[in-house]
Amino acid sequence: MAAKKHKPRLAVWKFASCDGCQLTLLDCEDELLAVADAVEIAYFPEATRGAMKGRYDVSLVEGSITTAHDAERIREVRRRSRTLVTIGACATAGGIQALRNFADVQAYTSIVYAHPEYIRTLATSTPIADHVPVDFELRGCPINKRQLVEVIAAFLAGRRPVTPPHSVCIECKLKGNVCVMVAHGTPCLGPVTHAGCGALCPSYDRGCYGCYGPKETPNAPSLSRWLAGLGMDERTLQRVYRTFNANAEPFRKESERHGT
Repeated sequence: MAAKKHKPRLAVWKFASCDGCQLTLLDCEDELLAVADAVEIAYFPEATRGAMKGRYDVSLVEGSITTAHDAERIREVRRRSRTLVTIGACATAGGIQALRNFADVQAYTSIVYAHPEYIRTLATSTPIADHVPVDFELRGCPINKRQLVEVIAAFLAGRRPVTPPHSVCIECKLKGNVCVMVAHGTPCLGPVTHAGCGALCPSYDRGCYGCYGPKETPNAPSLSRWLAGLGMDERTLQRVYRTFNANAEPFRKESERHGT
């Protein structure tokens, strides 16, 4: 009798985040059934009660590192994972909480919490790749569920995931959208933002907000000149790059060009 083949073990981990990217996996519907049939979900607090000890073939990590405890925990996750994939803006760029990187975190805690002396947090919010080696980064806020399924399937098959490296502008062209910036003078980060959302906002005549972070080789200074021509002052230009992916290097550098 042939030995029973063991399914690859999948783990899903949460750090500082809103859980939106984990929920994207649960929102995969029919695709989730195929994923569940192909892998053994060994750890996933959003979907299972128990946790299987040992090592994992693929770990999906959501969230940024904001405490010393999490900095230690991600190193343990890395040691136990053959492949580690970060999912979402928090895990790949530090998330919206990385706005603390431009301010005094102690001032924040004194305003938000009645007893800030009990709060133990780092001065920064940083992506997972700042702490451990990462095998693949899947961007988005939240991530695209079809891209997530592609990433899982790719690593199970031993190949590199196929995700688009181009900008949101290409997605607009593929959908036949009229450019909101050229046609209506609407500020848009589409030219420097990674594809993946299907040009959701421009499809409804709104400018891109940069949810998927900077694309490969973005020319943010050039885009800023266009945005300035649409009436944005220095303060507004700074703020437009400081949203979901404020700590992503191209966005961070461009925001710093327009003030501290």
